[in-house]
Amino acid sequence: MTSVHSTLTYWLVNHPKISNFTWTEGETFGSTVFFVSVVVSAYLSATFLLRHAMVSLPSLGPRILKPITAVHSLILCLLSLIMAAGCTLSITSDPTPRFFHAICFPVDVKPKGPLFFWAQVFYLSKILEFGDTLLIILGKSFRRLSFLHVYHHATVLFVCFIWLQTRQSMFPVGVVTNSTVHVIMYGYYFLCAVGCRPRWKRLVTDFQLVQFVFGFGILAFMLSEHYFGSGCSGIWGIYFTAAFTASLMALFFNFRSKNYVKKTTEMIKLS
Repeated sequence: MTSVHSTLTYWLVNHPKISNFTWTEGETFGSTVFFVSVVVSAYLSATFLLRHAMVSLPSLGPRILKPITAVHSLILCLLSLIMAAGCTLSITSDPTPRFFHAICFPVDVKPKGPLFFWAQVFYLSKILEFGDTLLIILGKSFRRLSFLHVYHHATVLFVCFIWLQTRQSMFPVGVVTNSTVHVIMYGYYFLCAVGCRPRWKRLVTDFQLVQFVFGFGILAFMLSEHYFGSGCSGIWGIYFTAAFTASLMALFFNFRSKNYVKKTTEMIKLS
């Protein structure tokens, strides 16, 4: 077990490509406002155009769509697992950050090292997740193409960019919790695509909500250290992220209410 931990720590934390990583604006891939603006604009434009084009076109049949969905979901499930493990080991293996330091970076923190490496991977993985929208449109499952879906995919890329650009405290918590939730979510999508539909679909939404509530709890702890302690890095980015998270939480609660609470109530009435 010790050798497994040591091997993972080397490849996910101490490897030179990871330990020597530095986020440099204008040099690191994706490190400009122009890049993220173009990518999000392209996503929104493609979503709008394809959505209307597919009205008059046939959808991809299950024989084509399901294998593509399975591969896409499996890749993102495994990538999410690696990101969660890598960021967790980066917190626990380095004697400098530890858990508290990962919540509240010093105000003079440099954007380098394993934690920022995994934040960069997490940021770029959000572009890969745009494939979710493409698969929905190609399958003509327009009911699933909700405002929540498009809003979440479009804005989360900006949020992850701000994490890195402002050297925002608390982002390791976001990487670990969101990646863990995505292991469950994309694992569920993979199983559905290969013909095994689990009964825990509702848990995917519930875990999403748990991560938001947990994040706000950690946020209160971080703010107390910022205003009554030595200060934390990236405070304005924290406020932007908190507003975004609050909007997502409200939308997810609304989604849960419409899709689960009301259905349960209707079943009780019918019985």
